[in-house]
Amino acid sequence: MDLFKFQENAASQIASRFANYVANPLMVDRVTTVPFLQTLVSITGSGKTIILADSVAQIRDWLPLQPIVLWVSKGRIVVAQTHANLSSGRYADKLPGFSVKPLLQVAPSDIEDTEQGLLLVATVGKFAVEEEAGSDRKVFEAQLDLASESLWGLLKRRRSRSGTRRPLLIVYDEGHNLSDLQTRRLLELSPDGLIAASATMSLPSRLENTITRLRTDRAWQDEDFITAVTSKDVVASGLVKERIAIGGYVTPMETAVDALLADMADAREAAGHLPIPFRPKAIYVCSTNAVDGVPISEDLKRPFDERQARPILIWRHLVENAGIDPEKVVIYSQLKFAKEMPAPKSMRVLSGGDRDYTDFINGDFEHIIFNLSLQEGWDDPTCGFAYIDKEMASARQVTQVIGRVLRQPGAEHYSNPSLNTAHFYIRTDERGVFDDILEDVRKQLVSEHPAVALTIKKEGGGRILDKVNPDPPRTVPTIGIHSIKAKQPIADIINKMMDFSLGGLNTVGQGSRMLVLQEIGAGAEAIFEWTEVEHSNRVTARSIFRRELHRLYSGALRRAGGPINLIDIELPKFDALIELTSPAADHVRGVARSVVETYIAHSRIFQNDFDAPYSVGPIAVDRADAVEFGKALHGLYSGLNPLELRFARALDRTQRVWARNPRNSGFYIPLLDMASSSTYWPDFLVWVDKAVVAIDTKGDHLLAEASVGKLFDIDTLGEPAKVVLRLISDGEAEALPSGQINRIGKQGFTVWSWKNGRLHGIHAADEKSAVRLALDVA
Repeated sequence: MDLFKFQENAASQIASRFANYVANPLMVDRVTTVPFLQTLVSITGSGKTIILADSVAQIRDWLPLQPIVLWVSKGRIVVAQTHANLSSGRYADKLPGFSVKPLLQVAPSDIEDTEQGLLLVATVGKFAVEEEAGSDRKVFEAQLDLASESLWGLLKRRRSRSGTRRPLLIVYDEGHNLSDLQTRRLLELSPDGLIAASATMSLPSRLENTITRLRTDRAWQDEDFITAVTSKDVVASGLVKERIAIGGYVTPMETAVDALLADMADAREAAGHLPIPFRPKAIYVCSTNAVDGVPISEDLKRPFDERQARPILIWRHLVENAGIDPEKVVIYSQLKFAKEMPAPKSMRVLSGGDRDYTDFINGDFEHIIFNLSLQEGWDDPTCGFAYIDKEMASARQVTQVIGRVLRQPGAEHYSNPSLNTAHFYIRTDERGVFDDILEDVRKQLVSEHPAVALTIKKEGGGRILDKVNPDPPRTVPTIGIHSIKAKQPIADIINKMMDFSLGGLNTVGQGSRMLVLQEIGAGAEAIFEWTEVEHSNRVTARSIFRRELHRLYSGALRRAGGPINLIDIELPKFDALIELTSPAADHVRGVARSVVETYIAHSRIFQNDFDAPYSVGPIAVDRADAVEFGKALHGLYSGLNPLELRFARALDRTQRVWARNPRNSGFYIPLLDMASSSTYWPDFLVWVDKAVVAIDTKGDHLLAEASVGKLFDIDTLGEPAKVVLRLISDGEAEALPSGQINRIGKQGFTVWSWKNGRLHGIHAADEKSAVRLALDVA
C-alpha cells in the first residue's frame, strides 16, 4: 500500500527527528535516557496508522539494533484491528522484517532475538494499574514455564543474547486517551522514544519532566514536539470528504429522518453508477432506554407497538414507514426488553459490545442505530449520513460523530457532491439550541478541519444539501500522461545500476555512531556500559529506491501511472541489503533521481480521446451567498472569492457556455514536474466552438516550472486539440528567453499561452480584456 506524499513526509519527519536525538540523547541517570517525544496531530481519516507504521520502519532503518515496539491503544477492537493490519493486512508491507504479536504472546526468545524487529500490540488495560502486587494483570506475572521474571520485567531489561539492551519505541494510537497512570507505567520501561497520535492532542502532566528537559537542555520549541498534518493535504488526497452539511430540525423525528433518506437515495443512485459502486450508509444517534415523561420500567411492559424508546421509534419508522429491509437495520446498544414483551424476530439488536462486534461487521448493515458507544475502530468510509436525536444534540456529541462520517469511500472525490459530503440532521426542541450547537461546532471545525467546507441549513424540513445539475450536460476530453517513450531510457538506467548483493565496503554506512547499553557479566555481578556502535540496520535497495522516487515526484508510485510502472522492481539487485548512510544508498538514490528526470523528459501530457470524457457533474451551492449567472452550466455558484467573482462575471458577459471547475472533484490535468503536486485543477471551463478552454486565475506558481511547456502543449492521439490551457497572473509580466518571468508592473493581468515553442504573455488592462484574450483560440 503506497503512502500519499503528506503521509510519507510526516513519517520521515518523525524518523529523522528521532535519529538526530538518539545519536546524542539526554540522560536521566547513568543507564536511562530521556525518551524522544513526538506527537502526530492529524485529523480523523488521514491515515494515522500507516504514518506511524512507516515512521517505525524508518526509525528501525536508522538504529544499530533491531528495536522492540510496544504499540498500545485503549480499545480492544482498535488493538485487534491494528494487529491484523500490521501482521498480515493492508499495512504489513510497511513493516518488512518485523514480527508482530499480541503482547501476552511474546516469549523471552522473541526479546532476545535481534535478527528482526519485534512489534507488540496491547490495550492499555494490560498494564495500567496502580500496583503490580496483587494485580491480576498477566503482564506482571512470571511465566514460570518460560522465564523466572514477568513479561514487564523482560521488557524493562530487553536484553539480547549478546547482552545488549534493545531499543524500545512506544507508539500510542488514539493518544488523546493517554493518562498519567498509563504514562507512569510506560516510562517505567525506560523507552527510547514515545510517539502519540490523535486528531486532538493534549499530553498528560506525567510528561512534564521530559518536556522540561527537552526544552531546557535542547532548546526544543513547541513545534519540535509536534508533527502536524494539515487538513488541506488530507482533503486534497481524497481520504476525507470535502464538505460537511448540517441541517437543524425543530420537527418530529420522522421529518428529519425522511430528509436523510431522500438525500441518501440520491447519493445511492450516484454511487451505483461509479466504476466501483458502493451503497452509502447512515447512523442514527439517540438515547437507548430513556423515554420522554415515562419511566423505562413502565415502557418495558408495553406492547412493542406502544414502546416509546427512541431506538424502537426510529427502527419502526425506517422499517414500517420507509419500507427498508429490516435485515439492513441494526440497533447496536443495550436496548432492554421484558421477557413477556420481546423484540420482534425481524429486529436485530446487538447489545454485547465487543462480543457482538464481529457480527456487527459481518452484517454489513446500512442503517445503524446507536447511542455514541459504537465501538472505537469502526470507520466505514461508506457512512456519509448521520441523524442526531434531541437528547444527544450537543456540540460535543456532534463533533464526536463527525469522525464517523468524514472518511471518503474509495479515497477519491467524485463529480457528484453528495458523495463528497458528510450529512448531519440534528433534531432539537428549540431553534436557539441548534444555533448554540452550530456556533460551537463551527469553532471546532475551524480549529480541527479548516479545509473541510461547512454548509448550514437552519430551516429544517427538507434536504440539507442544495445541488444544481449542469444544463445542458457538457464533457471535456480526459487528459493523461503518455510515457511509452520513457520506458527504454529508464531501462538503460536500471541496467547500469550497480548490484550490491555481495555486500562490501560500499554497503556500510559512514560516520553514523550510536550508543547501546551493554550488559557485562551475569547475575549480581553484572555491570552496564554504553558501547559505541557504528552501523545501522540494513535495508533493501528497493526500499531506498521507492522512497526516493516518491520524495522526488509525488505521483511516482501511483498504480495508474508514474515511473514505477516502467521498472521491473522485482529485479534481484533491488534485494541487496545496504545501510542508509552508505555509498551504495547514495548510488541508489542517484539512480532514482535519474529515473524521475528521464521520465519527465520523455513523457508527454496528452489528450486521451479513447477513454470516456470527463462529464461535468452537479455542484453543491450555499444559497446564502450564491450568485446567479446567465450562461453558466449550473446557473449559480457560491463560495467565489472576489477575484473568481470578477472573472465569472466577465465570462458570463461573453455569452459563451462556461462552468466553474471544482477543485479535487472536477476536471484536472496531470503535471510533469518534480517541484509540484501531481495534479492541477483549473478554475473555469469555457466551450468555444470545438475547443474547451481551461482558465486558471491563480496560475503564477506554474509559470516557473521547467515543464510548463508540456502543460500548455497538450498532445493528441490523432484528433485536433480540444483542450486549450490559459493561465492568468496578476499585473504585467513577460517571459525572458531564459524562461524566467520578469515582473513589469502591478496593473491589470497577463494572459499566458504557448506559441512557437515558448511561453507567451499578453497584458490586459482588466478582467474583461483578459477573458477576451484567453478565449482567442485561433
